[in-house]
Amino acid sequence: FSRTLAIKPLMPLAAIKPAFKLPEGGGIFHSPAQRKVVLSLMLVVVTLALYNPVSRNGFVNFDDDRYVIDNPQVRAGLRGSTVSWAFTSLEQANWHPLTWLSHALDCQLFQLNPIGHHYINLLLHAANALLLFLILQWFTGYTARSLMVAALFAVHPLNVESVAWVAERKNVLCMFFFLLALAAYGWYVRRPGIVRYIVVGLLFAFGLMSKPMVITFPFVLLLLDYWPLGRLRRLEPPTATELRSVGQPRAARGFGNTACYPTWKLCLEKLPLLTMSAGSAVITMIAQKEGGAVLTSAVHAPLLRLENVIVGYAFYLKKAVWPSRLAALYPYPHALPSWEVATAALLLVTVTCVVLIYREHRYLVVGWFWYLGTMVPMIGVVQVGNQAMADRYAYLPLIGLFVMMVWAAAEWAEARHASAKLLGAGGLAVLLALAVVTHIQLSYWHDDLTLWSHALAVAPNNFVAENNLASALIRRGRSDEAIGHFRAASALEPQDATSQLNLGIYAQEHGDMQQAAGRYLYVLQLATDTQLRASAYANLGTVYFAQREYDKAEQNFDSALKLKRVFPIALLDMGLIAEKNNDWKRAVDHFAHYVALDPNDVGYFLLAHALHQAGRNEEANLAYQQAQRLSNDIGEAQRRAASVEAQVQ
Repeated sequence: FSRTLAIKPLMPLAAIKPAFKLPEGGGIFHSPAQRKVVLSLMLVVVTLALYNPVSRNGFVNFDDDRYVIDNPQVRAGLRGSTVSWAFTSLEQANWHPLTWLSHALDCQLFQLNPIGHHYINLLLHAANALLLFLILQWFTGYTARSLMVAALFAVHPLNVESVAWVAERKNVLCMFFFLLALAAYGWYVRRPGIVRYIVVGLLFAFGLMSKPMVITFPFVLLLLDYWPLGRLRRLEPPTATELRSVGQPRAARGFGNTACYPTWKLCLEKLPLLTMSAGSAVITMIAQKEGGAVLTSAVHAPLLRLENVIVGYAFYLKKAVWPSRLAALYPYPHALPSWEVATAALLLVTVTCVVLIYREHRYLVVGWFWYLGTMVPMIGVVQVGNQAMADRYAYLPLIGLFVMMVWAAAEWAEARHASAKLLGAGGLAVLLALAVVTHIQLSYWHDDLTLWSHALAVAPNNFVAENNLASALIRRGRSDEAIGHFRAASALEPQDATSQLNLGIYAQEHGDMQQAAGRYLYVLQLATDTQLRASAYANLGTVYFAQREYDKAEQNFDSALKLKRVFPIALLDMGLIAEKNNDWKRAVDHFAHYVALDPNDVGYFLLAHALHQAGRNEEANLAYQQAQRLSNDIGEAQRRAASVEAQVQ
């Protein structure tokens, strides 16, 4: 008996179905949503870790005093009076109520501990990087490319100034609302409706109320309509090159199969937002002119401003690619070499021509005109301040350049069938190099002495840096070193009101009242900034007070107060003058205001005496008790109060 064994032919390997299949995208992720969550967490953690040294930084003497430290409204925290002031004030030559309220909230939560103020900036920057990644991925369908753009934004050294500078809260807060408005626009595009449009407008308004740099928002939306949202109606079908450039069928069809419209209709759709931009621009110009921030053509001629605009665009391009020699302030030039202007103009024209020639790669058009367009409010067509350029101005425009670079690199690699691992390694190397530079740049913002020493090293002939370095030295008791920097600032810019004011203060502190008065009067001829003018009036008042010319002293103190600036020393001296004239009601008012700003035992003794002379004995007793609570040596405090009163006898 025999049995034949039948052998079945082997199944081809290609037909064998694996028992386990990696999900789309590969790796350990079980779904695209999980992949997005993990990548989002990685982006946020890396951003927080990189910028964590900012927690060791303090405040700097570069608007941190005006925005937080010496701002009584902000220091009061979130109160009804603070909210009212924030929405009606044009303080610091700007109308940005949400920025003021965010600083007030910081003071309520952290008082004047700089750690809290810095960390809120950092959290906003991390949120901005995350939002940028999620929005780009949603709009384009590309995860890796969107992540790379967001990572570049997160770690690029040009953005250090916006994050590490407390007073630049307005930049990161404004960007936060700008990105939320972009996300809301995507929501609106998916299903247009009035409610969704109102949400877009509301978030845009929040951005404008944080900083007016986002007035180009309607222009950005038109660019996004062109790519990647695909809302712009075409008269001809897309070319093969365009289809390859968009990569995925979804991107070729448009964002979520959205409807296409003629250009005029898309422009009309943006008209309400454009009206908001125009209104914000008008308010901003009024605020900046009232605050003396807009420099006239007599200071910077129109031709020089135009040349600086051209060079500025090229400057930011260079710093985006090679971020070296970054400074807190780049001085405005008195003249620019013709070759530098010509080279910058040639670069801009060349890039524009290349973008237009290869316009089938729509991301090139969008990225480049995003950069050019969003930079317009900050580029200096209307010159605000005495800086030629500033790193913080690139915070929003850089996104356009990053999109161009990342998408172009990815397409170049795909066309040459380059390894994805090789491309990823190259991107990681770029991010690591930028992160190292960012870590170094963060250290320069540790304190004002380090900040301005570095600024002078990389951007010499910088009278603003000279002034601020001198002020930092004075705070450390090194006035003899400081005066050299004040004189250097004055030599570099003889018509700089700040250095003249500081030289006047130095002369007054060293007993040269005649020179001090001359400097202060010169400041009043030069300065348009209300704070500088108020300081000059107040200091001139103290000179006249010391010379017993009380009428002139009071006139100058009144002039300072009319500029809505309050100086404790001016209030003290005005109280003493009123006391000399037996005007006890005015003396009480001035002393009460003085101790409200600077509570101390001597001030309360003076207030108690004035209240007693005015017949308000019960209030006088309360003021005397407060003086006792504040005093470590009640007898010494009384002697000092008597000595102060003796100055006007």
